[in-house]
Amino acid sequence: MSVSIDVAWKSLNKHREELCGDKVEIIKREDSDIVILADGMGSGVKANILATLTSKILGTMLCEGAKIESCVETIAKTLPVCKVRKVAYATFSILQIFHNGSAYLAEFDNPSCVFIRDGKIVRYPWEMREIEGKKIHEYRFTVKKNDCFVLMSDGVIYAGAGSILDLQGWTWDAMADYTLKCTKQTLSASRLAVMLSQACDELYEEKPGDDTTVAVARVIERRVVNIFTGPPKSKEDDGILMHDFMHTEGKKVVAGGTSANIAARILGKEIVTKVDSRNPDVPPMAVIDGIDLVTEGVLTLGKSLKLLKKYVRDEFDADFFDELDADNGASRLAKLLIEECTELNLFVGTAVNDAHRESELNFDLSMRQNLVEQLIRTMEEMGKTVRVKYY
Repeated sequence: MSVSIDVAWKSLNKHREELCGDKVEIIKREDSDIVILADGMGSGVKANILATLTSKILGTMLCEGAKIESCVETIAKTLPVCKVRKVAYATFSILQIFHNGSAYLAEFDNPSCVFIRDGKIVRYPWEMREIEGKKIHEYRFTVKKNDCFVLMSDGVIYAGAGSILDLQGWTWDAMADYTLKCTKQTLSASRLAVMLSQACDELYEEKPGDDTTVAVARVIERRVVNIFTGPPKSKEDDGILMHDFMHTEGKKVVAGGTSANIAARILGKEIVTKVDSRNPDVPPMAVIDGIDLVTEGVLTLGKSLKLLKKYVRDEFDADFFDELDADNGASRLAKLLIEECTELNLFVGTAVNDAHRESELNFDLSMRQNLVEQLIRTMEEMGKTVRVKYY
């Protein structure tokens, strides 16, 4: 079995604090994916520094193959010491999922991970060991497709304490039950993270009493998306490009009118344009039998990129997903790349569009190339694997 993970996180800053005292680090390795959630003691700048140092130290050392004992010892010796408690204090959770299906979970003083499998909450049998005076809970196991994990800081289970709820706050059990209800339908990690974060914000009456973070990881299979955009420099290469494009596993997207004409001609299929007057700002889509999505080129790619960059900047909420669910080419392409893609293959033609060759708008090639480069960088920032072929 070869697995990947869909991962996302959302944080709420403590009321009136500009910086969050929680930090999430997501690391992509050749053999595994690692999610680290660190919670610095206190709030504001000090907590932010503690959490950032903790997550960076753990991430760097784990990437280099260090054992958990070495990581904890390094953290204990590196972090600033609290003058009151006389300890270098930051809590953390580490989830490492290997592509072969094996997994490792380590927790130090954070609320336990919510682990959902087959529509049930799993109470995992952790083992405890003491390292540098710190009690670490560890669990080694094998994942299955659709397993869901939610790491959290303690701000989550204190949500609502003393206001909407009693002094106990949103208990771990109540939070786990709510997560289970949310996962009755298949949700992407980002959608679930938004739902859980919004629930915490509402319980805090939009004035969080503590930094509050949820990090969601879902186990998924590899999902490959292929995009063909722009005609090849030489027309003789049309068939070569289409052969490569159609014989690569995964979903197929054609972006651009000229590209669509090439695809239809080589495949011997008809292009049917879908007229849609609901969103005049986005050019209409088309349909070609055998292709999953056919859109206009430069304008649609540009609008999709805006959505992808909002996602990368952590600017996604319920309104963002309403826009992502819209039935237009830009939204459908962005949704495909955010929620249904772990690997992206780009097939990029380098010919100048004849329609612009003799005009003052002779920017088609450079504009398309610029958008492709932005798309590559943005997708890599999202943790996706990107491969590009130029023709």
